[in-house]
Amino acid sequence: MRHARAWGFAGLTAALVAAVAVAQTTAPATSVQPLPDNPPVKVASLEVDWSKTHWGDAKAGQAKAGVCAACHGADGNPAVPMYPRLAGQSERYIAQQVALIANGQRNSGAVAAMVPFVRDLSPQDMRDIGAYFATQKGGAGLADDSVIGDGPYKGLKFYEAGQKLYRGGDAARGIPACMACHGPDGAGNPGAAYPRIGGQHQEYLSARLTAYQAGGPGKTDPQAQTMEQIAHALTPEEITALSTYLQGLHDHVDDVASAK
Repeated sequence: MRHARAWGFAGLTAALVAAVAVAQTTAPATSVQPLPDNPPVKVASLEVDWSKTHWGDAKAGQAKAGVCAACHGADGNPAVPMYPRLAGQSERYIAQQVALIANGQRNSGAVAAMVPFVRDLSPQDMRDIGAYFATQKGGAGLADDSVIGDGPYKGLKFYEAGQKLYRGGDAARGIPACMACHGPDGAGNPGAAYPRIGGQHQEYLSARLTAYQAGGPGKTDPQAQTMEQIAHALTPEEITALSTYLQGLHDHVDDVASAK
């Protein structure tokens, strides 16, 4: 649509204005063509029918998970901390998250890079991959034991502040104890598909909690809406404290197994 220009010169007559208008409407169209939109990213169908699947086959899943090794490690324990540990994660959680990524419902952060690798997987493939990683032994890192110098947690070590929030929450600010859903040792709840977060990389956990605060994941991932409601009240210092505490958190039986 062409917009008439107001000239505002003194002494312009109505006839001149009409002539300009006629000239504008009869001017030839320009040859400039609009740039085409980028093609949409191809994703899988939103419909995932789990009713036609059975328990995942870990052996079959190992072969299907080969493409995951580049980022997540062959056994689900990545060397690069920006990628999450999948080892020891529940079958159901992994299958559900792969489905959300495949159909574009989960699209924040670096997961866009996964779409070409997962969009053609069947629901059973997703369960098989989940079963494989569920059988792998998850690792753990070290928690930060440096002392907080200022603020409400002054004098506490970072992991101690994280432990306080994880186990007790902060009722005054509407922050429930994290272990209510993720368990005292961070192993999660396979039945409810709450993920294992004990031993997870601090860098990845910090990025996820920050994303929850920004309100991105919950727009497409219904389960993430709960985390957004919880994470919005956390301070940057608390995110660091929780993340480092969880990085060092693991079931005590892992210590017994490693001592043999």
